Amino acid sequence: MTICFDIGGSAIKAAIASPRGEIRPFARVATPLGDFEAFVAVLADLRRQGGAGAGDVIALSITGVVDPRSEIITCANIPCIDGRRLAPDLAERLGVPVHVANDADCFALAEAVKGGGRGHRIVFGIIIGTGIGGGLVIDGRILAGAGGFAGEWGHGPVAATEAGDPPVAIPRFACGCGQKGCVDTVGGARGLERLHRHLTDEERDSTEIIAAWRSGDAAAARTVACQVDLVASPLALAVNIVGADIVPVGGGLASVPELISRLDEAVRRRILRRTAGPLLVPSLLAPEPGLIGAALLAHQGERA
Repeated sequence: MTICFDIGGSAIKAAIASPRGEIRPFARVATPLGDFEAFVAVLADLRRQGGAGAGDVIALSITGVVDPRSEIITCANIPCIDGRRLAPDLAERLGVPVHVANDADCFALAEAVKGGGRGHRIVFGIIIGTGIGGGLVIDGRILAGAGGFAGEWGHGPVAATEAGDPPVAIPRFACGCGQKGCVDTVGGARGLERLHRHLTDEERDSTEIIAAWRSGDAAAARTVACQVDLVASPLALAVNIVGADIVPVGGGLASVPELISRLDEAVRRRILRRTAGPLLVPSLLAPEPGLIGAALLAHQGERA
């Protein structure tokens, strides 16, 4: 049996998984943030609830980046695990093999094997949610890359300093990673809100902006057009570099089909490869791609 966990800064979701990646979610609890012993205890309790026993496996889809060489996780959202060799530490405490991967990587793996990327060799799965994330899967395997950062197209000082038609100046906003001008600062829900505030001096949340855009509001349409402009070029460059066949999209803004369609058209105009069909496709595995990806990760680990 495999017990899978999808772990974020607010909640831990647990599921029982089959070797084929089918899952049966059974619990959701708050994530202990500051106490590693409490974190381990929660996982152990959930494992018991799932009926796990000797010889079973645990797999984690988790916020944060895992260095594939050192196995050290960088995770500001959950301070008690930040800087730990998480998989070995948990394996020692729980007495079973533990597999750990970044949540965007698990999303990409799930979509590549069972979702919108099925049948494609190079799958670049992206998250457009609160912020921007991504993972790269080649031949059905996660490519973590040096330091575990492969697929993280949201960071790096590459965002344009003007956008829209006619063009308007866009500041190089400071990013939480310590740089300025990252795609993460203008993409996703918080980026949409930041852009709207800059362009209109209005404080509106992302759902209000999207609703206004859908209803024909000119100011909201201007904001959305600028965001698409700012996000499409870095994404097109990433697609060119990795040679992606398909780009499944997850996260909150992926549930806005008109937005993903606009972004898809803008990216396809900017890439070198010509394709008539969609390149960006909505996730097929919502709402639990992280758990599905963790199940597949564990199965691959057992076969390795």
